[in-house]
Amino acid sequence: MLELSILGFLYEKPLHGYELKERIHGLSGHVRPVSDGALYPAITRLVRSGLVDSRTEPGASAAPRRTLSLTPEGRRELFDRLRTPKDAEITDGQRFFTLLAFLGHLPDPADQAAVLRRRQAFLNAPASFFYEDGAPVRAEREPDLFRRGMLRIARATGTAEKAWLAEALEELEKAEEPEGA
Repeated sequence: MLELSILGFLYEKPLHGYELKERIHGLSGHVRPVSDGALYPAITRLVRSGLVDSRTEPGASAAPRRTLSLTPEGRRELFDRLRTPKDAEITDGQRFFTLLAFLGHLPDPADQAAVLRRRQAFLNAPASFFYEDGAPVRAEREPDLFRRGMLRIARATGTAEKAWLAEALEELEKAEEPEGA
């Protein structure tokens, strides 16, 4: 997800490493903080693979700064990652939010809708944090106050997300329709 965040933010505009780190921190730092030990090697990998360009510019004070920008290959890679996310990027809530942060960069509403349909299918499958005799435990049947809370919060969040997904898919389907249809 770190590389997707780097590519996604650089799609929007060239950034210095510190600016990039701040944007990534704003997106997911409260859940998954990004360290310099993870960020800068990821940037180096992306530069070496030709997805990101790095150039040195004079700094505002005296120190030179590296400006990072997306290459055409990086743009294609970003679109590929957004079009065909891994299963974990659909099923893990925080990873999905990272994907959502950049899904609007895909130019084709049909591609955007396909990703949202995968998330919708995942959310519509019966699931729980806890199971009894192979069946998901429902909040109403959970005797433990705290587990019951987990289940109720997850249900409320899932209900809200399902409603948003239905609205978003409807909007994207309208965008897919040819003019005058």
